[in-house]
Amino acid sequence: MIVGTIDQYNHAFPHAPLNLSFSGDGFSLRTQGNGKVVRIVGHNERGALYGAFEYLSRLAQGTLSSNVDYTTSPSAPIRWTNEWDNMDGSIERGYAGNSIFFENGAVLANLSRVTQYARLLASIRVNAVVVNNVNADPATLESNNINGLGRIADAFRPYGIQLGLSPYFASPVNISGLPTYDPLDSRVIAFWQNKTDEIYKRIPDMAGYLVKASSEGQPGPLDYNRTLAQAANLFAKAVKPYGGLVMYRGFIYDATYDKADWTADRAKGAVDYFNGLDGKFDDNVVVQIKYGPVDFQVREPASPLFSHLPSTSMALEVEVSQEYLGQQCHLAYLPPLWKTVTDFDLRINGTSSRVRDIITNKRFKHPSRLGGSAAVVNVGQNSTWLGSHLAMSNLYAYGRLAWNWESDETEILQDWVRLTFGRRDPHLMNTITQMSLASWPAYENYTGNLGTMTITDIYTHFGPNPQRRESKTSGTWLRADEKSIGMDRTVWNGTGPGTGFARQYPDEVYQMYEDLENTPDNLLLWFHHVPYTRRLHSGETVVQHFYNAHYSGAQTAADFVRMWQSLHGSADLDEERYQEVLFRQVFQAGHALVWRDAIVNWLHNVSGIPDDLGRVGHHPWRIEAESMLLDGYKPYAVDPFEAASNSTAIVTSTNTTVGRASVILPQRFTSGVYNLAVNFFDMLGGNSTYEVSVNNCTVATWTADWQDTGKLGHAPSIYIDAHSATRITFPGIKVRNGDRLSIVGTPSGIEPAPLDYISLLPVGVVD
Repeated sequence: MIVGTIDQYNHAFPHAPLNLSFSGDGFSLRTQGNGKVVRIVGHNERGALYGAFEYLSRLAQGTLSSNVDYTTSPSAPIRWTNEWDNMDGSIERGYAGNSIFFENGAVLANLSRVTQYARLLASIRVNAVVVNNVNADPATLESNNINGLGRIADAFRPYGIQLGLSPYFASPVNISGLPTYDPLDSRVIAFWQNKTDEIYKRIPDMAGYLVKASSEGQPGPLDYNRTLAQAANLFAKAVKPYGGLVMYRGFIYDATYDKADWTADRAKGAVDYFNGLDGKFDDNVVVQIKYGPVDFQVREPASPLFSHLPSTSMALEVEVSQEYLGQQCHLAYLPPLWKTVTDFDLRINGTSSRVRDIITNKRFKHPSRLGGSAAVVNVGQNSTWLGSHLAMSNLYAYGRLAWNWESDETEILQDWVRLTFGRRDPHLMNTITQMSLASWPAYENYTGNLGTMTITDIYTHFGPNPQRRESKTSGTWLRADEKSIGMDRTVWNGTGPGTGFARQYPDEVYQMYEDLENTPDNLLLWFHHVPYTRRLHSGETVVQHFYNAHYSGAQTAADFVRMWQSLHGSADLDEERYQEVLFRQVFQAGHALVWRDAIVNWLHNVSGIPDDLGRVGHHPWRIEAESMLLDGYKPYAVDPFEAASNSTAIVTSTNTTVGRASVILPQRFTSGVYNLAVNFFDMLGGNSTYEVSVNNCTVATWTADWQDTGKLGHAPSIYIDAHSATRITFPGIKVRNGDRLSIVGTPSGIEPAPLDYISLLPVGVVD
């Protein structure tokens, strides 16, 4: 076995030098003599390491043939992750515990977890990590923390991972007491050069800076009427002598919009702010652009900003952390979503211009040859890194795609399954593949489709909340009224102006999106405001499609439970992982029903149009908690109304009162065996306990502690709302007609043992 760089190899074997066609961090893997001779040669040391991981991966998967001759190079040099970690140890939009980098305002003393993460990332060919939140803390770059950051870089370095940092734009004021952070002020320029010199003295291979400025209320160059290019170049000049890069985020938009203004639109922000700046960035600046123009939604069109910077290096930003996509509590395999953007052809100047070719420099061929991708990952201290075993497929796939965005997402997924679970059980492979590939379409179906994006609020980003999104100044409204729905982003809709967003695309794409008939159904309501009764290309009306899609998506989530249960006892699946994934799949199935009911009830309330199939508002197996005989409980009107069945829950009379709700089972519940489902609200700040009995015989107990104990890592809520709405199911409950069913709730902390409804479901029925 020979492992090394090509220079090392040719030095060791001068009489038989290699002339391999690879570049950057590329490598060659060759085996001969039925695997008895193995040669791993990298274009550089990082490439040799990647070649070693490729060899180990093939061994583990059983796909290492007797004679391999494989040579590969990355499609782009930038393959970064962004970790939104805060100095206090918390992680913004992180759902897997506390930071592996920071705690209590400083770098962790024990960085063994960081070393493990570096090894993990090297195995998928990631080459740099920005370790702190883009909503940066100026303390990160204070002198007393730079040595700690250097220790992180030391842990990264053996695995070819470079450390990057996100600076707080106003640091000259916060750290040095300057009266300004104007990027053209000589004192500010000197501050950043001195600070950068200080960092590189401790971390000579720092990758560079990731800059977020003038967005979401953050300080930035616009505060001084300076351009984004002038701000980016401030940092670029400081890191240039060290070979560093500046990743400048294209996520720029105003903080508030006036809903009464039908031309107001957050989606237009990035292009508006970068207008006229192409070619004005230094050659070590890369504009980092979110895949869509808004914010990691379940579906968006490709960001038009990719078509506006032909003389500027660009990188794609995706999100592995499932901020708007179930927060690792819902299964969502994301590469098919990402590829709707990377495979999209923007047709710039009438020429093939796929986003993947723009970010890999094939389309514009910049002399600096920069470009690539960055993923917001947000790993934590949880043993699964992301809080869920199945969520790790997204991180693995990101690394593989960042290397080559033309790779097949199904093949990547199946490689991950073999590496994670094993290769003895084909049923396990087939099941996880089917679940994963169905997961993003299902999530889109029960959360927000036809281009409405994820119909949640603009704060927590977890549960359904159309009312609050409609009422806020987000600039991403549904604009639903009694007759119609959708954002009109056309230039002219035939009777009046839209927001004009569609005009930000090159002509061919603009003409497609401007035209109501030619706009794809899956983005219809992104670009057009239409009547609920409009017929889609499928033949369904808009409103009936919403009803059908939400019921279909929730049914798929329920099917995931059955599919996962079929794996119990698999030779490739241990009991611990089986139970942990089952817990999340059962939660997802219940929360998908929360989503389904909230959206269809809201839409039915707004439009007044009934479901053709009679499902909306019809729940024959459901008993509303407020309809039961209450003792120590009282009804509670939930806001927004769609967060609870029949808009009402029950809560204990006080936070120390034990509540009891009971009912004599109606005649429709014939004697038999049922699955008992209870919808309750698991709020942060309390661990209420519940006991269900039939004729005074206890059949189920549980504690609502999933938020406070971290069993689920999603963004918590202190309110009775669709974020805290939770379902628990107990199978095999025997009842007879006329039995008395009772629930006793004991409050805890701020949580008044809230209940929404119970369902007694015949086996196989989803309500």
